[in-house]
Amino acid sequence: MPWKETCAVDERGLFISDFLKNEMSVAELCRRYGVSRKTGHKWIERYDAEGVLGLQDRSHVAHHCPHRLSAATREQVLNVRIAHPTWGPRKIHAYLEMRWPQRHWPAPSTIGDLFSTAGLTIARRKRRRVPASAPFGTCLAPNDVWTVDFKGWFCTGDGRRCDPLTLKDALSRYLLRCQVLEHPDGNSVWPIFDAAFREFGVPCRMRSDNGPPFASTAIGGLSQLAVLLIKAGVTPERIAPGKPQQNGRHERFHLTLKRDTANPPAANLLAQQRRFDDFKKIYNEERPHEALGQTPPALHYVCAPRRYTGRLRQPDYPDDFAVRRVRLNGEIKWKGELIFVSTVLTGEPVGVEEGEDGQWIVHYGPIALGIIDSRRRRVRSSLALVGPRGTHPQPPG
Repeated sequence: MPWKETCAVDERGLFISDFLKNEMSVAELCRRYGVSRKTGHKWIERYDAEGVLGLQDRSHVAHHCPHRLSAATREQVLNVRIAHPTWGPRKIHAYLEMRWPQRHWPAPSTIGDLFSTAGLTIARRKRRRVPASAPFGTCLAPNDVWTVDFKGWFCTGDGRRCDPLTLKDALSRYLLRCQVLEHPDGNSVWPIFDAAFREFGVPCRMRSDNGPPFASTAIGGLSQLAVLLIKAGVTPERIAPGKPQQNGRHERFHLTLKRDTANPPAANLLAQQRRFDDFKKIYNEERPHEALGQTPPALHYVCAPRRYTGRLRQPDYPDDFAVRRVRLNGEIKWKGELIFVSTVLTGEPVGVEEGEDGQWIVHYGPIALGIIDSRRRRVRSSLALVGPRGTHPQPPG
């Protein structure tokens, strides 16, 4: 026997037909058709009110949704997204809450659905996450560590090379400088540092990679720029070679900078710098940062208590250090012999400390350079040197 094909509307019609015959009670009809008495009475009432059309299927969509976004709310959320296309739903939700706290804003998930519906979602390739080291364990307050790096160079619309230098506070993520430089060398970088120190004070440490102009292949990795930092009262701090994740916060920031200011680049260097200046203001004062509880960096940064007047001074050493001045050829006189240190330190005083094993350790300010090797007549680097001994210079008054 073949299966009998039917549908809900046909069954309702047969139900009403049997009801109109008045041969069975409603309860008996409901048992026969396998529906509840409440459902049976519902279809009888609809037939009485609308006739056969009342037996058709009806939409189950709610007549009113109290959580549906109003047209004004949709427009305002989308306008923020259009103004800041790299901001995600959580960042935009936090921004709206900060700007208009008296209003009720949709959840980040709802904002994300709105972006998808409006075609404003950018699908990104998932990246494998590399376990990060913990170089910021001692970064407990603003100005404990500033981070610095060059964002990779690119060409502006007129074909000129653009080398932006970025300087940030590690804890608060406050962007101190974002500056286009003609040449990525120490002579161009130092005026940026000098101006930042005058405006914000002197940090304890400056973290960078191992490339020029921040470091060199000289003893202790010192460069001319690093020497100037030490004389300003700042300890240079470098990541391990080949470990960019040790400065991961700064590296990740450069991706945001590129998306917001250089995609595509501006027509010329002047226009590009204007973009950087506008970005700096928005990044510090408006853009919510997830690591800061979706608040902007400006709410977390304060100037350093150590002030800077532009004067540089040579580092001081403890009384038990022997102090020697580096000659023009990079040597010092030690126990009747000439010992090569570095030409980078020409004219600078170094401190010589006797170690526990009888070896002589050479310091420049807070940096332990190495051990005097009398046989080779030079200072030899040693991984066993843990760090400085109370030689951190104070900034000149």
